[in-house]
Amino acid sequence: MTLDAAWTRSLPEGWRVDELGKLLAEAPKYGIGAPAVAYEDDLPTYIRITDITDDGRYTSADRVSVEYPRSGAHYLQTGDIVLARTGASVGKSYLYRPADGPLVFAGFLIRARPEPTRLHPAFAAAWMTTASYWDWVQQTSMRSGQPGINATEYARMPIPVPPLAEQFRIVKVLADTDSEIEALADLIEKRRSMRIGVAQALLSGSRRLAGFTGPRRSVLLGDVAVFSKGKGITKESLVDDGVPCVRYGELYTHHRDRVRAFYSFIPPDVAKRSQRLQSGDLLFAASGETAEEIGICAVYLGESEAYAGGDIIIAKARGEDPLYMAYLMNSHQVVAQKTRLGQGDAVVHISARNIGKVELHLPPPDEQRAVASAITDMDRQLELLEVRMTKLRAMKGGMVQELMTGRTRLS
Repeated sequence: MTLDAAWTRSLPEGWRVDELGKLLAEAPKYGIGAPAVAYEDDLPTYIRITDITDDGRYTSADRVSVEYPRSGAHYLQTGDIVLARTGASVGKSYLYRPADGPLVFAGFLIRARPEPTRLHPAFAAAWMTTASYWDWVQQTSMRSGQPGINATEYARMPIPVPPLAEQFRIVKVLADTDSEIEALADLIEKRRSMRIGVAQALLSGSRRLAGFTGPRRSVLLGDVAVFSKGKGITKESLVDDGVPCVRYGELYTHHRDRVRAFYSFIPPDVAKRSQRLQSGDLLFAASGETAEEIGICAVYLGESEAYAGGDIIIAKARGEDPLYMAYLMNSHQVVAQKTRLGQGDAVVHISARNIGKVELHLPPPDEQRAVASAITDMDRQLELLEVRMTKLRAMKGGMVQELMTGRTRLS
C-alpha cells in the first residue's frame, strides 16, 4: 500500500492527497553550487543545510556569504520552503521568514514555492514536521542506498490537502502556539542571561548578598583541597544495571555544576577497583577538546555508593561549602585560569597539580552557603521553565500530527 493510498482512506470528507509539485507556483529549484566565503556586508548571506536548526529555524551563529554572479535568482521569498536533499540531514526543511534577512540558498538545498491559492506555505511547512512526512523521507531517500532526495522526488511527494479555508485555520492555531513557544524561549534566554550575570557578580565578590560584609581571603585551591583520581572504569566494563558511576565525558554533557542523576553503571567487581565518591567531592574533567572547557567541574552531594572513572580529578575542599566551590570552579575568573593551565592541542589535559594552582578569593563559609543557595534557586526557576518548554513543544507536536491528518478538525 502506498502512503498516499493509506492517507486517502483516512482523510476527512473534502480533503485530498496530491503531489507537492502540483501545488507549487514553479518546479522545485536547486540552490547555488558555489562554496561559502567569509561573511561580508556587501555579499549575499548564504543559507546552507548546517544553518537550519532541527526545529526548522535559520541560525546566524556561523553566518557566511556567497560570491556568485547570478545569485539574484536564488534569493528566498516569503512563503518559500527549502529542503535538504542529501546526507544525514535529508528531509530537513525551513520556511523562509523575512525577519531572517535576505538569504540565498545553497546547492544542497531545494526550493519549493507553494502556490498560495492551492497550498498555504505554513501548512506545507507544518506537514514537513510530521511522522508521516519523515516516514516518506526515510523510504524515498534510501532507495539508492545513499541518503538523498532529488527535486523530482520532492515534486512527487504526497501531501494531504484540506480546503484552503481549513488550511488557514490550522495555520492560525499552530502560529498561536509558536508565538507562545517563542515568548517562552525569550523568557528562558533572559532568565539564563540574568542567572549568568548575577552568579558571576556574587562569585567574584563585586556584588554581596544583604548582611554579608566580611573580608574575602585569597588562597590557592591546592591550599584548601586534597586531590585524588578516578580509575578502573572502561567503556567495555559498563553494564545496563549495576553500581552508578560518573565518566569524565559526562561532566561535559550531563553534570554541569552538580551530579543530579547517573547515566553509567558498572558491575561490583569493577567498582572494587575504582575510586568511590564521597559527598562533597569536586569532580574535574582532566581531558577535553578545548582549553576553554578543560577542568569543567561538578560536585557530588549524594550519599549513595558511586564511583569515578579515569580522567576525572577529585578534590575535597576542607572547610568550604562544596556546592559554592563547584559554582566557583565554573565561573569566568576560574575558567580563565584553567584555560591557561591546560596543556596540549588536539586533546587538552590538565593535572591535579595545575588545578591546585587556581587562585580563589573566598568569602566566609556562611556567605558561601547563601550564595550557593541563591544560584541554586535561579537554576530551579530555569529548570521549571525548560520543563514547561518541553511540554509545550510536545503538545505542539501532538497538535500538528492531529491537525495535519484530519483526525482533529477545527470549526
